[in-house]
Amino acid sequence: MDSALTTIGLPIALGIIMLGLGLSLSVKDFTRLLSMPWTIALILGCQIFLLPVFCFGLVLFFVNYFDLSPLLAVGMMMMAASPGGTTASLYSYLFKGNVALNISLTAINSLTAMVTLPLITGFSLGYFTEGGSIGLQTDKMIQVFAVILVPVAIGMFVRARMTSFAERMEKPVKLGSVFVLVAVIVGAIAAEWANLPEYIVSVGLMVLVFNLVSLTIGYWAPRMVGTGRPEAVASCMEIGLHNTTLSLTIAVTVLNSTEIAIPSAVYGVLMFFTAAGVGALLTRRNAREEKAEAEAV
Repeated sequence: MDSALTTIGLPIALGIIMLGLGLSLSVKDFTRLLSMPWTIALILGCQIFLLPVFCFGLVLFFVNYFDLSPLLAVGMMMMAASPGGTTASLYSYLFKGNVALNISLTAINSLTAMVTLPLITGFSLGYFTEGGSIGLQTDKMIQVFAVILVPVAIGMFVRARMTSFAERMEKPVKLGSVFVLVAVIVGAIAAEWANLPEYIVSVGLMVLVFNLVSLTIGYWAPRMVGTGRPEAVASCMEIGLHNTTLSLTIAVTVLNSTEIAIPSAVYGVLMFFTAAGVGALLTRRNAREEKAEAEAV
């Protein structure tokens, strides 16, 4: 499961994508976030507290009514506790979300996950199995920061010094990002092709329900309190796209359990398609709203 694609290829590809995203950002994009502290607090609250609580209830339902195995239950909780992934920024970029908000949320959530991920995983091991604990995966968190912050900073530096060049590169970078994303999806499916049928049977429905609920909460929670559409799209992608590489790696290398890694493996493939579908629906919804507003004027 923990193939060269996920451990080497994916971080490199995402690093290139984040460099491209940095070309579209400026310092002002981040300073504007200071005006929305409650929006950031709401999104992080949903991701850190609400989703694990919902996942726990969902897992209990599948344990009681579908005889879900204890290790798969632990794997679901670990996946739910993993922070937002760097892919969320790409999807937010493609569907006109607030990319600066995504980058900030991923950085903050990756920090908090250094505490919450071991706690939730330890609780799940104790509740569903005979117990156990995991240590803080500091090296993995450093890797997340490196993939996110360093390329973005380089891209922002280039934009500040060569603004016209950065603006000319915006469309080619977006197109290139789509090709990279498609390559990553195809590679992920190919790497797990032999195991996918078994995985989908064991956790497919549960993972799908959790993913769709995550995307729904991610978009509508901020919208219900009056947050703008770009911020809601950023929240949708941040909450719906988890860093499954992190949870999968912990399951295989730290807990030495392929079974615990199964929910992360399934979610890691499924989320690419559901997020794209939701993003397309939100784009059409926004187009209809803008048309209605134009006609009203």
